[in-house]
Amino acid sequence: MNLNTFIITVFCLIDDWLQAQDFKLRQRGPQATLADSEVLTIEIVGAFLGLETDSETFHYFRRHYGTWFPDLCRVHRTTYVRQAANLWVVKAFLWRTMLAWIVYDPSESIIDSMPVPVCRFARAYRCRRLQEWSAFGRDEVARQTFFGLRAHMRICWPGVITDLELLPANVSETEAAEQMLTGVIGTVLADRGYWKPVLAERLREQGLLLLAPFRSAKHEKSPWPTRLKHRRYRIETVFSQLVARFKVKRVWARDAWHLCSRWLRCVVAHLFGVFFCQQLGLPPLQFSEIVKDLDSTIKCNRVMLEKIP
Repeated sequence: MNLNTFIITVFCLIDDWLQAQDFKLRQRGPQATLADSEVLTIEIVGAFLGLETDSETFHYFRRHYGTWFPDLCRVHRTTYVRQAANLWVVKAFLWRTMLAWIVYDPSESIIDSMPVPVCRFARAYRCRRLQEWSAFGRDEVARQTFFGLRAHMRICWPGVITDLELLPANVSETEAAEQMLTGVIGTVLADRGYWKPVLAERLREQGLLLLAPFRSAKHEKSPWPTRLKHRRYRIETVFSQLVARFKVKRVWARDAWHLCSRWLRCVVAHLFGVFFCQQLGLPPLQFSEIVKDLDSTIKCNRVMLEKIP
């Protein structure tokens, strides 16, 4: 499909879903100028296109799709951003609803975490961004200490995000796993950071088999099966998409309210990518094939936007 068809399809799915809900979004006050389905569509499509900030998303759609969203030209950018952040509960409900639209195996899970720095390490002691929520942690991949949060995530095969926790960086992976894996059955793949015999025994009692290699590769009795290694790499692919396409490590928010809303927007956009891949008969995580000539269209639009005074 082309980009216009993609936007129309996302809007129709969200608008039909919102009309089918029986909950009332606003208890008092005037109705919003911009429809909630339009805000969610702009957010999700903007995240899928790789637009980093709310300001960039707002101006991009206002310039190139102002005729499609006429009320977008009547509101200020801050009003749009505030309305989008207030819809974080709706995004959470939409996330759970979309899990019923996608085909996946809930009995085969993969769990892992990734660091989310809120600032450079040199500015950690004077940084006020998410100060009450952030902490010092260790990034094992970069082999350095960072200041910020850690995103703990559980996906189900073939790459569907089913659970997410944003916790301070000093919270251990095993501690977060106990919270996320409560009530989950089947098997869960993890890396060496989740090796804990007490945790594995506790999860086995609830019907969940934790498959994690020994914490030290030097003292491991037998090498970890290559088949399980390649299976676990699927969550690394999801992390790469969230970082490269959805820019989740670029922390622009100054409070937990806006940060959670932005992460929910990226998760829902990722689920839309998986959903369209399954509908189009593509591999489940091959997002680059969903929209035809996406990169050239975005580049052309950005060049036109820069030339306008």
